[in-house]
Amino acid sequence: MAIQEEKYNRRRLKGSYFTTIVSITLVLFMLGLLGLIILHTKKLSDYVKENIGFSIIMKNNVKEAGIIQLQKILDATPYVKSTKYITKEEAAKQFTEELGEDFTNFLGYNPLLPTIEVRFKADYANNDSLLIIKDKILENSNVKEVWYQESLVDVVNKNIRKIGIIILGFSALLLIIATALINNTIRLSVYSKRFIIRSMQLVGATRGFISKPFILKGILQGIIGAIFSIILLSAIIYFSQRELPELINFQDVDLYLILFGIVLVLGILLTWTSNYLAVRKYIKINPDKLYY
Repeated sequence: MAIQEEKYNRRRLKGSYFTTIVSITLVLFMLGLLGLIILHTKKLSDYVKENIGFSIIMKNNVKEAGIIQLQKILDATPYVKSTKYITKEEAAKQFTEELGEDFTNFLGYNPLLPTIEVRFKADYANNDSLLIIKDKILENSNVKEVWYQESLVDVVNKNIRKIGIIILGFSALLLIIATALINNTIRLSVYSKRFIIRSMQLVGATRGFISKPFILKGILQGIIGAIFSIILLSAIIYFSQRELPELINFQDVDLYLILFGIVLVLGILLTWTSNYLAVRKYIKINPDKLYY
């Protein structure tokens, strides 16, 4: 009878250990998945912003050397990501392709002007910065006009801010839920060993001596759970790249490694804190309350 009861207790202990690791893995996986979404949202917002730019329309009589010189000056500035010089002929060719017919034959000449298409770095893609840059470019005597969609820039930045606030709020909520889930799972695990803790107290074991194995075991569970969650996240990244090759443009291995490191640290911190608090509770608890 005693042997059967011991086997039953061992199975229950293994089941509790397995349940704890699965819970930690799933929670860390959800947090990591949210981290991936945040990373891709930032990359996507930067990509959208960096496709907002100027069309610098040059004067008709400007020599090509003057246009190329301005292009080089722009390329050397810290706020420009890229520039592209479009000649009158290239502009006419593009416009003809869009219209489906050669408009120069109808007009008898090419009315289009040479332009420099400028794309800015994400941090400068806002109306305040663009207005300052626009005024500075207009000081050049070879520039006739600078054109860009101010309303589009404003709408893009407002929407990105709204999305950022929503994701931040959801992240905070998920972190609170994740902490509560892991904490409850570990408290139940420690609760099943409350009589062992009491027995150790009765034989004179110190608080540190009692807490140490629980905390070390909790840290190990956190590491195992983090490793499993990292494996799941890696699988998500792999399959998403295979199904959506366009996502490769947004991939950053260094950021992924940082994210995996954060998942690992979170796994250790959450399990360490939860085990420490749970064990401390049952060390201090009134012996009469151990039975309920």
